[in-house]
Amino acid sequence: MKLYNSLTNQVEPFRPAGEVVTIYVCGITPYDTTHLGHAFTYTGADILIRFLESQGYQVKYVQNVTDIDDDILRKAQEVDDNWHEVGNRWTAHFIRDMQALNVRPPDHFPRATGVIPEIITMVERLIKAGVAYQVDGSVYFEVSAWPDFGKLSHLPREQMLSVANQRGNNPDDPRKRHPLDFVLWQAHEPGEPAWESPWGFGRPGWHIECSTMATRFLGETIDIHSGGSDLIFPHHECEIAQVEPLTHQPFVRFWLHVGMVHHEGQKMSKSLGNLVMIRDLLSGWSADALRLYMGSHHYRQIWSHDSEKLTQAAHLAEKLRLAVTINGGSTSGLDPASAQTRFIKALSDDLNTFDAVLAMHSLADEILAAAQKGQQVDTAKKVLRAMSRVFGLRLDQDQVETRVTTGWNNYLDQFEESSPVG
Repeated sequence: MKLYNSLTNQVEPFRPAGEVVTIYVCGITPYDTTHLGHAFTYTGADILIRFLESQGYQVKYVQNVTDIDDDILRKAQEVDDNWHEVGNRWTAHFIRDMQALNVRPPDHFPRATGVIPEIITMVERLIKAGVAYQVDGSVYFEVSAWPDFGKLSHLPREQMLSVANQRGNNPDDPRKRHPLDFVLWQAHEPGEPAWESPWGFGRPGWHIECSTMATRFLGETIDIHSGGSDLIFPHHECEIAQVEPLTHQPFVRFWLHVGMVHHEGQKMSKSLGNLVMIRDLLSGWSADALRLYMGSHHYRQIWSHDSEKLTQAAHLAEKLRLAVTINGGSTSGLDPASAQTRFIKALSDDLNTFDAVLAMHSLADEILAAAQKGQQVDTAKKVLRAMSRVFGLRLDQDQVETRVTTGWNNYLDQFEESSPVG
C-alpha cells in the first residue's frame, strides 16, 4: 500500500513498524452537531481501517474527544448549562451519527479530562527537557528551543504566526517569551473548570491533550495520524513538538490529512452558518448513499457539497443492493477477478476511493447483465459484498453491524455515567 505523507509531501510505501498498525485520528470537540466535514474524516478513516483489516493487518485505532476547550465553555455559557453536560450531550449525538453511518468504533475513545494526570506529567517532562517554561501559573512551549518546529507545515515563521493568530493564538500575551509560543497548561480563570497541578489550579492546552492521549494508548511512535488539513498547523505541528523532545524519535511515521468540504462556495464552518448536518442528511438519504457520496471523493480532495451527486450516489446504492440480491442462472459464471483487482489496486494507491467506487459500480453492472443472461453470479455477488463491507455499506442488511452498535453503545454508556471533574 502507498500513502501520501504530509511530512514529506510524497506518496510513500506503507508498512507498519510492528505487527499492529497503530492509528490516531483527531476527534471531535463536542459543542455542536456532526456535519458533513466530520463525517468525511471519520468514514474515510473507517474505510482505511476496514481495508487494512481485509488485507490481513491487525489495527489498533484511537480517536479522542476534546471535552475541555474554549468552544465548549462558550457553548455552556450560551445555553446556561454545565460544560461537562454540554460535552456529554454532543458526544452522544456524535456517537449516534456514527452508528447510523455504520462507522466502526475506535479501540479507545479517550477524553482529555480522563488523562489530566498524564498531561501534567508530560508538561513536567517538557519543562525538564528545556523546551517549556512556567509563568504565573501557566506553562508555555518555547518554540525557539525546538529547531524542528515547522517540519510538518513547511511554513516560514512569519506565516506560522499569521495562521496561529487566526486560530486562537494570542501573540500579545505578556507572559510569552515569543508570540508563537503556545500554552501547555493555562492558569485558572474565574468561572472555568480547573485541576490542581504543580503550577497551581488550571487546565490543559488543546495541543498537549492529543499528544498525551496518542502516546498513552499507542506508544511513542505511531504509524498513522490523521485529521483535517486545517489541523496541520498549529495543532499537529505542536503535537510533534511536544513529543519528540521527550522521545528523541519520530512521533508519527505517516501524516494523513483530509481535505475540507465546502458548501455555498466556502469551507463549512459554524461561524459562516453553512454547515450541512449529518442528521439532516440522514433524514432524507440512506447511510449507504451518504457513504458512497463521500467515498466518491479522494480523502485529500477539497470538494463542495452537491445534491445532484448525492442523488447519483443513492441510485448507485440501490444498484449495488439489487446486484447482491439478484438470482442468476446456471450457465458459466461471471468472473469478478478483474473488478476485485481494480478495487484492491485503487485502495492500495493512497486510498483512492473514487476508483474503488467505480470498480464496485462496474461489477454491479456486470452482475445484473450476467443474471439477465442466465449466468451464474454467486461468486461475483460474494466479491461485491466483500467490497461493500470495506466501504461500510449495509446494502440489503436492515441493521448496522453488531460491532458498530455494541462498541459505540459501550462508549455511550461511559459518557452518560461519567461525572464532571475539575
